[in-house]
Parts: sequence; C-alpha cells; structure tokens
Amino acid sequence: MTFEPEQLGQSRTDLALTLRELRKRAGLTGDRLAERCNMSQSQISKFETGKRTPRLVDVERILRALDAPAEIAAEIKALARIANTEWQDKRSSWRRGMEKRQTELTFLEREATELRYFLPAMITGLLATPEYARASLSHTPGDSSKTVARKLERQAVLYDTSKSFTFILTEQAIRWAIVPAPAMAVQIDRLASLSYLPNLRIGVIPMGTVIARGPMNTFTVYDNRLATVENLTGRMVFRDSRDIAEHLAVFSYFEQHARFDAEARALLQGWAESCR
Repeated sequence: MTFEPEQLGQSRTDLALTLRELRKRAGLTGDRLAERCNMSQSQISKFETGKRTPRLVDVERILRALDAPAEIAAEIKALARIANTEWQDKRSSWRRGMEKRQTELTFLEREATELRYFLPAMITGLLATPEYARASLSHTPGDSSKTVARKLERQAVLYDTSKSFTFILTEQAIRWAIVPAPAMAVQIDRLASLSYLPNLRIGVIPMGTVIARGPMNTFTVYDNRLATVENLTGRMVFRDSRDIAEHLAVFSYFEQHARFDAEARALLQGWAESCR
C-alpha cells in the first residue's frame, strides 16, 4: 500500500464518513450495529464522527457485522490502516519548537512499560551525554538549549524499575563521531555504565556480524501499541497492530544477533579506548 503524507490526516475523516454511510446502507441504527459487534453505542458513534480512530481489528468486526462485500471491505481496511498511521515532518516540529517534541516523548515513555529501541545510525537522546545531545541538535534552527535540557530531564525515566528498556545499537551508531574523540570516549563509557541498570539492556551489533537483513531505519516500539520510525525528514507513527507486530519481529531478529552484558561491555570498552 502506498500513500502520500497529506493523505494521513484526511483518511481519518474519510474512514469515519465511510463507516457511517455503510451502516446506513445496511439499514442499521448505531445501537443495532453496536450490539452485533459487541461494542458500545458510544464507541460506534465516536468512530463515525471521527472523535476516535478505530483500530483495524475494530473495523474488521464492523465489516463482518455489516456483511460488507469483499471488495468494499478490502478498500475500507486499507483506509483504516492509513488512518492508523501518522506522518510528523521535521519542519513542523521546528515551527512548533523542538522542546515540544520532547514533551511528547516524555508522555510516550511515561505511559509505556516495555520500550524497545533499534538504533542503526546514532545514539538516542535517552542515552546521550550533554555534549553529545547538544551536538546532535546543532543542525536544527534556533536555540536548542531548552531541547537539550528536556532531553537530559527525560533520562530520569531510565531509573524507573517498573519499566524495561532494550536498546539495540550497531557499531556504526556507537562510533559515529558526533563529537570529537575524547567526548566520544565519554559517551561510549556512559553506554557501558548504563548497561548495569537492572531494567535496561544494551545490545551491540559489531561490524562483521553476518546478518542477512539490513538495518533500514531507526525505530521505537512502545509496549505492543505504538511504533515510531524515523528518517531524515520526519517520522511515521504506526498504531495498527499488524505494523507493530512486524516491527517487533524485526526487533527480535536483530536482538538475536546482538551482544549483551559483559560481552557488550568488552566491545564498548575497546571502542572507547580507541577514542582516547
């Protein structure tokens, strides 16, 4: 399925209108459809007015209850999948203020209990030293001091033992010189130090590891409910269970090839020494 970024917002409205029209064509009231789907009437109403975006599984239940023809059902399910995907471009983040993005991330981290990060390109802000965090924002317009401060404040969540964190990093991500060599040594030492936290796992994939699948994108999965994927111009937010399951499968694949604990720390120590 392909789509343009501007489709993503419109698709929610289109989905709501389509579900309402399909119900009316079937001659059903909202109450009657809710009964057939084993949902509440208010839930159906929110789906049809666009106040709430239904998950793909919700849409499938509604389509079965309406006995929708296969061709129409396929179109609506495709629309539902787009509606559960969000595009956030970097230019919009810059206009709003990058520190507001940090607030959004704080909320996601607060709500989740199991967080997984795949980092093939560079070290994420949760693991960054102040110097690394400042350098990573040097290309963004305006004063980044507030954003750096919020990034560092967010790191407190790592010490919340009610949550579990798994970070998978490639050697390239760890050794990419965002800052001069002495500061890189401090940054890599920080990774080794954080790996001792009881609720945090840092996995390292060294160069030369034979892996048939290439590391295409940075992504994060929050529990089993949301995945974010980053590229140079922005990020995609996936809420559809199938998209999330696919990212979890990819994460598990790379996790199986990563080195953890003492083995990871030995690699990190060697890379830090090479920077000194």
